[in-house]
Amino acid sequence: MSRPLAELEAMLAATSTLDGRALLAHALQAWPGDVAVASSFGAESAVLLALIAEIDPTTPVLFLDTGKLFGETRRYRDTLVETLGLTDVRVVAPDAEELRREDDDEFLFQRDPDACCDLRKVRPLDRALRPFSAWVNGRKRFHSANRAAIPTVELADGRLKLTPLATWSSADVAREFLKRGLPQHPLVADGFKSIGCYTCTSRVADDQDLRAGRWAGQQKTECGIHR
Repeated sequence: MSRPLAELEAMLAATSTLDGRALLAHALQAWPGDVAVASSFGAESAVLLALIAEIDPTTPVLFLDTGKLFGETRRYRDTLVETLGLTDVRVVAPDAEELRREDDDEFLFQRDPDACCDLRKVRPLDRALRPFSAWVNGRKRFHSANRAAIPTVELADGRLKLTPLATWSSADVAREFLKRGLPQHPLVADGFKSIGCYTCTSRVADDQDLRAGRWAGQQKTECGIHR
């Protein structure tokens, strides 16, 4: 990470009242190449990625491939990359030696789901973000109760964390999909409203929380990236 704390705080102050496209445009244009986007290429990802591509399609996009993603997610990634014209999508994977040492039988997700997420998501993303002064994520306040107050911009772990669509509603997301003619993740039509690893993602009923299908039946609600 290249920028001193004073610069980070100045950008925080400059963007604290912005959200949506305005927040993205300010950050991407002020710090070209120094802002990365972390994307799961999940159920809602196309909207954020479309805004990114519209502002600067060369923006680095970090795709976390845990090794346990649905095949549909990987194919959807390829579809969106081509549709939107993104030119710098980087696959971020767990460290092979760490996998061998800590999850040799690939059933860590059953024994200790928090440890599995740390191994396959948190550590790989931490490593991938090291060169950047800021990163963008796609969380929204309507997702769940524990996301209801997330800020649009914050200083966390020594870099800026931008959540430009935090204030958007599910209706806002749906309208943007329709307006832009964006393709849907193929699993959405099959009842998956929030899509992660196939080992820990299930279908969600219409009257359930959007993220109710993530680690269903457990106390766990987040992977640990957003700590």
